[in-house]
Amino acid sequence: MEIDLVKIKVSDLIEGYADSAESGVSAYSGRLDVRPKYQREFVYKGKQRESVIDTVQKGFPLNSIYWVKNATDKYEVLDGQQRIISICQYVTGAFSLNNKFYENLTAHEKGVIDNYELMVYVCEGNDYERLQWFKTINIAGEKLTDQELRNATYPGPWLNDAKSKFSRKNCSAWIEGKDFVKGAVNRQEFLETAIKWVTEDTIEGYMARNQNKPDASPLWLHYKKVLDWAKATFGDSEKEGESYRKEMKGLDWGRLYREYGDKELDAPALRSQVDELMRNDNNEIGSLPGIYEYVLSGNEKHLNLRQYDESEKRAMYEQQEGICPLCTGEFKIDKMEGDHITPWSEGGKTTLENGQMLCRDCNRRKGAK
Repeated sequence: MEIDLVKIKVSDLIEGYADSAESGVSAYSGRLDVRPKYQREFVYKGKQRESVIDTVQKGFPLNSIYWVKNATDKYEVLDGQQRIISICQYVTGAFSLNNKFYENLTAHEKGVIDNYELMVYVCEGNDYERLQWFKTINIAGEKLTDQELRNATYPGPWLNDAKSKFSRKNCSAWIEGKDFVKGAVNRQEFLETAIKWVTEDTIEGYMARNQNKPDASPLWLHYKKVLDWAKATFGDSEKEGESYRKEMKGLDWGRLYREYGDKELDAPALRSQVDELMRNDNNEIGSLPGIYEYVLSGNEKHLNLRQYDESEKRAMYEQQEGICPLCTGEFKIDKMEGDHITPWSEGGKTTLENGQMLCRDCNRRKGAK
């Protein structure tokens, strides 16, 4: 790989700057592709992009920027997209700094920005070399997410369509799933979730199989099917304002749909059970999100129920004088386990009055019944 260091003035960089959701982002008189297919979306927050402009205004050096030169003497941004777009947005009036837009600056202040020189390393190499370097140099600043790195490895028509559905601000995936999916669309987290939902294979395997397909419609249809099932099953409530609880967000709805989507469920009864468990005021349930899988499966492990702590176990052990009430054997405390006399499923609570210490064998036999 050949690498040359060049200095690019801001005034030259912003020439021909254009940002379009359809055609991407270009600058440098149309010769620079600011957001190639393998790049992330623009993710800088207000303070981050303001910091870029503050650095430029003060004449301080920005971190090095990396471009790739292609066979037609045009360039792609390998690293530095966030800084480049921040500068271009400011100069074209997209935001202000200290209540001053670029147009509000004096001629001298504008000149400082226009003549600021970016230190750009221009490299030439094959696709593999470029992508490997891309992964290597993106270890500082806004760290790439796993899905952003996958996008860099599997560009193509399928990914372009998938990003239009799952990675744009206010995209269809966000509108449909914002109450069920955690993460930010511009960090590719909705896209990552959708792929996890649709396949039991690795995400990489799914993307590799679909890389050259013309669109991502099957992915979108499955994503929508999972959400429709989740909404129909749990997305309603008799209590106004509680249609969607925060505990729903981030659950593995794709797996739940695979396991329970074809079963005949009594949705009103399930929602009623969820309502009752959410009102639990005894601090028995350690995982409120686990309530949803519990009402589907009946397995209490999803609730992370409160267990007797060491001081409570010691108190029960002393009260029993080390005797297991079921087999009447005498044991050391480390050979015994805390047990609910009346199980939680039958209304028993984790209290000393409802507790006892059983030897391990008796506790296992009781739990197996």
